[in-house]
Amino acid sequence: MESICNIYRIGTGPSSSHTMAPQRAARNFVAAYPGAARYRVTLFGSLAATGRGHLTDQALSQVIPPSQLELLWRPQEQLPRHPNGMRFEALDEEGALLANRDEYSSGGGALLSDQEGRPTELSRYPLTTMAAIISALEQSGESLWEFVINHEERPFLDYLDNVWDVMTSSIRNGLSHAGVLPGGLGLARKAADFYRKATLYSTHLQNNARLWSYALAVAEENASGGMIATAPTCGAGGVLPAVLRYLNETLACRYEDILHALATAGLIGNLVKQNASISGAEVGCQGEIGTACAMAAAAATQLQGGSIRQIEYAAEMGLEHHLGLTCDPVAGLVQIPCIERNAHAATRALSCCHFALLAGGEHKISFDEITAVMRETGHALPLLYRETSTGGIARAYQQRNGPAADQ
Repeated sequence: MESICNIYRIGTGPSSSHTMAPQRAARNFVAAYPGAARYRVTLFGSLAATGRGHLTDQALSQVIPPSQLELLWRPQEQLPRHPNGMRFEALDEEGALLANRDEYSSGGGALLSDQEGRPTELSRYPLTTMAAIISALEQSGESLWEFVINHEERPFLDYLDNVWDVMTSSIRNGLSHAGVLPGGLGLARKAADFYRKATLYSTHLQNNARLWSYALAVAEENASGGMIATAPTCGAGGVLPAVLRYLNETLACRYEDILHALATAGLIGNLVKQNASISGAEVGCQGEIGTACAMAAAAATQLQGGSIRQIEYAAEMGLEHHLGLTCDPVAGLVQIPCIERNAHAATRALSCCHFALLAGGEHKISFDEITAVMRETGHALPLLYRETSTGGIARAYQQRNGPAADQ
């Protein structure tokens, strides 16, 4: 299992799988074949179906000058290994093929080729299930965050420090911005308004409004192409920062406690990525927002003094109660229903935490089992509910309003 640093990738929104990964793949291909006269990039499947709304074309043009870039969209075709496939071709002056490479964006900004050909000793974690990790920790006496730190390289906490800085900056920036989000839906930002209203109501609603405002702030920054830390993806990146910011304020946490919570949350995300998927194109939004909720629930439970088994239970519930969640963004934009889902998943994460603390950690279905169920459920979802914008909410909106943006 790879480093948790790959769960927390830093870059610009709105989509880690549609912008971060294709841009990096393009950069790698151009570096390998710098002398080509032109480059042809063909996007397949989900990557093509929602690529314009997710700004894939703009991400590629930042690497390959538009005068040298030929971009083809093939939403009805798929490459064999993943729904987010792309083919890079280097061409000479006459259009003859010099070289080609297929790449796959597997979620959270990762490429399938990231792990290919790498020596096995670069794997950070020999244990790849929660059951095996808990068994080992019951022998060693370590906590989950200690287990993570002991398997990462020495600058790991410095990296988490940078991640937390980006997360808090995205909240701050999101709370300071107003107006309509780009993309053509006419969707107004709500974070600043929620934050202002948080002081006007009863304590319970004040707390919810603050939590929601933080999640909305990050999600709206992401939708506008701001700087984001994936957790585990851009589209679900508002859940964990919101929960950590809220608990940091209400519990007066030590700074080290926040970094340790990020470590534990990252382990949860890594386990889902290893044993299922965090790609909306592969398993639907349950893999993105469900995993984000599980990560935040685990972090919250640790911050509130929960045991390892209570942390595992909270994470299991966070994933379980998002099973079957579809990925059907309106117009291919990471806005409807994505932004609101960040806010509601943050609330659910705290609910899972509190439930696990009250229940004592005993439960019948394990985190490993629910991860396997999520994978099975995602693969059973029809393609139109896996980030193609051809069904569900996206289809309902289109039928009522017509195309809201180019597909």
